[in-house]
Amino acid sequence: MKVGCIDFFETGLFAPIFNDFIKQKEELKSFYHRYPNVESFQAQIDEKSESSVNRDKLVEVLEKQYQTVEQLEELVQDNIKSLSDSKTFTLTTGHQLNVFTGPLYFHFKIITVINACKQLKAKYPDYNFVPVYWMASEDHDLDEIKSIQIEGKKYKWNTEQTGAVGRMATDGLPELAKEIAGEGSIFDKAYSNAENLADAVRAYVNAIYGKYGLVVVDADDHDLKSEFKHVIEDDVIKNTANQLVEERSQALDNIGYKTQSFPREINFFYLKDGVRERIVKEEGVYKVLETDIQFSETEIKAEIDQYPERFSPNVILRPLYQECILPNLAYTGGPAEVAYWLQLKPVFEYFKVPFPILLPRNFGMIIPNVIRHKIKKLKLADVDLFTEREELKKQITKRITSVKLNLNDERQKLKHLLADIKQFAGDVDITLSQMTEAETEKISNSIDKIEKKMMAAEKRKHADKMRQTDEVKDYLFPSNGLQERKENFLPFFKADSQFIKGLLKAFDPFNLQFHIMRWDG
Repeated sequence: MKVGCIDFFETGLFAPIFNDFIKQKEELKSFYHRYPNVESFQAQIDEKSESSVNRDKLVEVLEKQYQTVEQLEELVQDNIKSLSDSKTFTLTTGHQLNVFTGPLYFHFKIITVINACKQLKAKYPDYNFVPVYWMASEDHDLDEIKSIQIEGKKYKWNTEQTGAVGRMATDGLPELAKEIAGEGSIFDKAYSNAENLADAVRAYVNAIYGKYGLVVVDADDHDLKSEFKHVIEDDVIKNTANQLVEERSQALDNIGYKTQSFPREINFFYLKDGVRERIVKEEGVYKVLETDIQFSETEIKAEIDQYPERFSPNVILRPLYQECILPNLAYTGGPAEVAYWLQLKPVFEYFKVPFPILLPRNFGMIIPNVIRHKIKKLKLADVDLFTEREELKKQITKRITSVKLNLNDERQKLKHLLADIKQFAGDVDITLSQMTEAETEKISNSIDKIEKKMMAAEKRKHADKMRQTDEVKDYLFPSNGLQERKENFLPFFKADSQFIKGLLKAFDPFNLQFHIMRWDG
């Protein structure tokens, strides 16, 4: 692939808090720990080395989880074993268990951590770096993961299961896999052989990325949650995180940034038997919403101690859970994830856990040959691709037309003339001055209408160019959204078996820009 890059702010698609983080705006620096460049990692390594992580327990759990994978890559086995070594560290990304991997940016996240580990190993050869995919297996929002778009067509997993998605049976997915990816595909095998969705995702992610050493973590586990019991009890009983995050959110609001994650008094769900519902405290009693389950304070402490796996953190405390059980240096996520991590640093400080480096995932747009030729004919620069559709059509029309399409000069002349008329009329009667203002507004609107009709007529003369513009925008921005957030990777992968390898070469994890990738497909 041939790759070009543009700054995020030039796209006009990213929130100010993300753009300002990338630009290292001074006001935001206290909300994160270290900026995501290669040089920052030595200090992060030193700090994480002083932090206690139960490496042996982590390795034990991962080896048990990977027993469900039939063809485990040797590099994955080696990486798992290496986690018991104090000189091994992880770089982690997380994502939902979307069917068939979901949108393209799922892959962009994983490729970011794989490539970052390679670069860090080259810079710090005395250490080992393991890329990790953290499955959001405890999430219960099935609607967000059960559909997929492939070349504009939507496919849906029809299931009525409830609770944590990772625990759901894969019933119905093997049939869908045969339709979408074909019989005998990695998805057909994964969904057919797995007992639940988490096992299936681990299997197909291993099939795609195991050769690069990616380790998949399912944190929905009794032994891993046992390492987090002190945080669970603090949050349920003392509500510390709620106060700290509210204060941090207010601090962000005070400097002009809107926060999007909102803490609760209790930031845990109760997770059991197809149920994942919020825990609330009412009149001294701990209740699980939408159920009859309730506890006294003594009972819920005992429940935490005996069954920590029944307590599932929300977005506020999931990041802390991750950092408590992994020897992690950096977290890779998108703009929304970076934004909510900026609310969390005081929570890490309170529990004495190092705050990781926030490494934004790679962002990209894939342009195949057929679309590239259209862009070339339209003479569009990379940044032009992000211009709103109708505005882009106007710009193209103005560039290629031989006639005048704006009435700016005439509008100015008329403005001066009407100002004179208003003066003359006002000298006769003040009410005529007001009437002239109203008539002036009508005339201005009429000129606008004439100008729009002139532009529309000229666009019709260049119908081919307008059609090409629509084809480019429809492909790169399906349903007016970014390609990476709408389209699945399968059409690219089917057309080119080296597609993933090409992405690995195209992306630079520490080049914090939007990648434009010309793909020979």
